[in-house]
Amino acid sequence: MSFDTAIKRLGGTTTDMGSVDSSSVKKGESLADTVRVVEGYADALVLRHPSEGAAKMAAEFVDVPVINAGDGAGQHPSQTLLDLYTIRENVGLDDLSIGIMGDLKYGRTVHSLAEALTNFDVRQHFISPESLRLPRGVRFDLHQSGAQVREHTELEGVLPDLDVLYVTRIQRERFPDETEYEKVAGEYQIDTATLEAAKDDLAVMHPLPRVDEIDPGVDATDHATYFEQAHNGVPVRMALLDYLLSEEGDQ
Repeated sequence: MSFDTAIKRLGGTTTDMGSVDSSSVKKGESLADTVRVVEGYADALVLRHPSEGAAKMAAEFVDVPVINAGDGAGQHPSQTLLDLYTIRENVGLDDLSIGIMGDLKYGRTVHSLAEALTNFDVRQHFISPESLRLPRGVRFDLHQSGAQVREHTELEGVLPDLDVLYVTRIQRERFPDETEYEKVAGEYQIDTATLEAAKDDLAVMHPLPRVDEIDPGVDATDHATYFEQAHNGVPVRMALLDYLLSEEGDQ
């Protein structure tokens, strides 16, 4: 909806594939063929796909811009742009301690954000159950970039030092085994009592949707930044689309 809103506010229109079940994908059409066909209908493609690397692969078959709107448990770069914008507007992007908590293994927003934060003066704290820690490949890339990375299994010890707490949902749909999901579901939750130990200006963020990891009582506090974060998705994606569809973006 945010991409749809963004292009319409820019004066453009959208063409939606609709349900996959009613498209040629259901008949066995490959992603490569699908994007080749859709390229003839649009000036840019916004692709959300359940498979990692889908957007990168799709971009190899078309000449119009392809925006990755989430590829399975891989990456979500446009979410990262609005996350960075939200962080900058609330606490700046210099000399920060940022905690990222929840599903770090399957959370595509986490993977993209962690990589992007290596470009700034940021100390990254990753809080998760052992079974949901950052994938080895992501940890390797962060260490290679010289990022200040620390991993924790509990929030309490690090919370007082944080400027930003980025909470993510434990994603049932990513687990290959339901019993593994049940072991960690609900393990990481915050409420107003939890935040009593936090800095007064701590920004609590969440890519949404949430389930029970942030109590609704937090919504009324000054810490709650997640709805502002979601709203920022429209102007940030407007800027992204405007850039990609301009002559400057073609260079």
